[in-house]
Amino acid sequence: RVVVRDGAAQVDHLDRHLARFARSAAALELPAPDPVAWRALIGEALAAWTGSGEAVLKLVLTRGPEHSAAGTSALLTITGAADATAARRGVTGATLDRGYASDAFRDAPWLLGGVKSLSYAINVAAKREAVRRGVDEIVFTSSDGYLLEGPTTGLLVAADDQLWTTPLAGTGVLESVTIAVILDVARADGVTTREALFRADDLPGTDGAWLISAVRGVLPLVELDGVPLPHHPAVTARIATAAGFE
Repeated sequence: RVVVRDGAAQVDHLDRHLARFARSAAALELPAPDPVAWRALIGEALAAWTGSGEAVLKLVLTRGPEHSAAGTSALLTITGAADATAARRGVTGATLDRGYASDAFRDAPWLLGGVKSLSYAINVAAKREAVRRGVDEIVFTSSDGYLLEGPTTGLLVAADDQLWTTPLAGTGVLESVTIAVILDVARADGVTTREALFRADDLPGTDGAWLISAVRGVLPLVELDGVPLPHHPAVTARIATAAGFE
């Protein structure tokens, strides 16, 4: 997310995003991105950005044209972000079966679990399905019934005075930069953080659930599959502050 602070455009948590970028490139066996070159390019783009409000920065690295030995291709874009004010007050959701078990990616690196890639077709199709179902968001589930993540969000749950996230090992979920920031702040404040798999019918008995996006922020999940979920605005505000969405 690009925001303007003290008159200058900045990228939230840039170091973490570049580190994940490098991990994804390694998983795809692409040449390691040059962090110095990317930072320089990002700096030029931010200096030239004249838009108002929040924006989205995208970094793209590919193997290059098909059947070509020309080498990798890279590009950067900055575009204005859609207004997420309403979503930050609360979203409704529906579950969709992602089609694989919660441990399908264990010991199977060729499935590219946890890799941020250009394969967006399923995520976009899921968003269209959300519209058809009359909800704001989709939460993917495993074939054995566990909540995983959203098409462009991670899942965060509060229960038993602790914060819980979907395990990365085996599930194929993308490591959320913003959730990692939230958990670091929580641990510094003495809050225990854990990983666990939840089912949809577990959530009404928790203290709340949120869909977390680096661009849209902290979105309280107030209803899932037609079932109301707990929502405590004060807790949402604390989590949003930890994530940098004051």
